[in-house]
Amino acid sequence: MRVLQRSLYQLWLLYHLKNSRAIEADPKKQEQLMIVDNLIHARWIIPVEPESVTYEHYSLAIEDGRIIDLLPTGLAKQKYQGMITENLENHALLPGLINCHTHAAMTLMRGIADDLPLMDWLQNHIWPLEQKWMGEAFVKDGTDLAIAEMIRGGTTCFNDMYFFPDIISQQAVQHGIRASVGLIVIDFPSVWAQNGAEYIAKGLALHDQLRHSDLCSTAFAPHAPYTVSDESLQKIRILADELELPIHIHVHETLHEIEQSQALTGQRPLQRLHELGLLNPLLIAVHMTQLSDDEISLFAESGAHIVHCPESNLKLASGFCPVAKCLAAGINVALGTDGAASNNDLDMFGEMRTAALLGKAVAGDASAIPAMTALRMATINGARALGLDSFCGSLSIGKAADVIAIDLAPLETQPLYCPVSQIVYAASRQQVTDVWVAGKRLLKQRQLTTINIDDLKVKIAEWQQRLSS
Repeated sequence: MRVLQRSLYQLWLLYHLKNSRAIEADPKKQEQLMIVDNLIHARWIIPVEPESVTYEHYSLAIEDGRIIDLLPTGLAKQKYQGMITENLENHALLPGLINCHTHAAMTLMRGIADDLPLMDWLQNHIWPLEQKWMGEAFVKDGTDLAIAEMIRGGTTCFNDMYFFPDIISQQAVQHGIRASVGLIVIDFPSVWAQNGAEYIAKGLALHDQLRHSDLCSTAFAPHAPYTVSDESLQKIRILADELELPIHIHVHETLHEIEQSQALTGQRPLQRLHELGLLNPLLIAVHMTQLSDDEISLFAESGAHIVHCPESNLKLASGFCPVAKCLAAGINVALGTDGAASNNDLDMFGEMRTAALLGKAVAGDASAIPAMTALRMATINGARALGLDSFCGSLSIGKAADVIAIDLAPLETQPLYCPVSQIVYAASRQQVTDVWVAGKRLLKQRQLTTINIDDLKVKIAEWQQRLSS
């Protein structure tokens, strides 16, 4: 039966190959082809949905920034003619990666205070630098650096939490990347706002500005339970319910956070959030390294989401998120890098690999967090957490054409038995050659199309001098 099936497939392939050549040679047949903006032929397409499916010798047809077809390349050549056509014979096409937790502007502080515990790192190094230097120019240039790095690494959407979110959204739109912009709230004054009420008011004004944006959505971003009061959290919950906006917050990041909360309030932070009504499907809880089995059950029942940041947690010795237990309980778990100041990169390929390997070690089970699960955590799970899964996170007909191409020909990813395993366990972000967001090409053969790297490097060198003085 297998021999017969293989022979039929060969006959089918031969027929369509001859037919496609006939179309290319016949002007009348060419006139019958549907013209689309982009036609991308690839060796593999990994759509993520349906799960565990890899198509070989398939093509994507893109029109008006959306995927209108996904079909065998032979058929694609009979049906479509691209205004721009790409032949990626050694590449896999994937949905763009979604970095579900960033502090983009903090990329300017990459490596400035390494190898320190979280609170020492924050209180004695990062916060003093922010107090001295943080402003519109800092956020603009730091966000540009982060966006350049993310695009080159195959990230097409990021979920940010930082001051001056208006500048972050401005730069995301300018450079063509998708962003969930955090409406930051923290109960101490900064150059952005003076108190919780002003943070919320300015966030709502930005939300109104971005309501019709094709690239930028918004999420409330209270920093953490230990930096935001009950009053502010209650206001955020009410507004999030009314506006149907996600709430993006650090939760249970370290044991110190738990102990401090218990000493001050008699409660663990997650219980406090639950009593305030924040444990619901709009909540995006970042880190979650300190979880009891009862808390996992409570969280699963709530429908809330977790963002796992394995490399930042490891570097700061924050603890281990029990990802396998959370997934088994039915919790949607996405991936984030955290800021480059504590990671020290925005490499989602690294996060996928670390999440898979660490997840196995923590669970004591080599079958925990398989490669496809890690890939879903970096794509569709992130889209679901952000409420964006109806138009990104997978290569599905009707969704936005947020697409990345990975060259799997290099020696480091040979021999190739399973493209998904090679992408998660062996490939690097340097193998991302091309990136499209909503059909617009942001990376072409490793070259950025919306950012001048030489100009950016000059600005970054100037910031390095200031921050190190």
